[in-house]
Amino acid sequence: MAIKKLIAEPNSSLKNKTGPWRTHKPITDRNICISCGLCAKICPENCIEMKKVKSYDKLKPVTDYDYCKGCALCVKECPVKAIRMEEDF
Repeated sequence: MAIKKLIAEPNSSLKNKTGPWRTHKPITDRNICISCGLCAKICPENCIEMKKVKSYDKLKPVTDYDYCKGCALCVKECPVKAIRMEEDF
């Protein structure tokens, strides 16, 4: 009997959109955000990027919901509680 390979290839998560199976998604209040970038650093799927957002001087987090699994690590890491989890239907 052949054994199937269970380990994913490096960088394969960009090929597999995982957002549809999340139950909650992170919502960032950019007015509270201090642009520390910890949420982007802690994200295991690398789906939070610090980008220039209209009407803000500093870089702000932008979440790619196609790949966000709703793990809430970004919520736990945010020092000013600028991110909250919201039910995703």
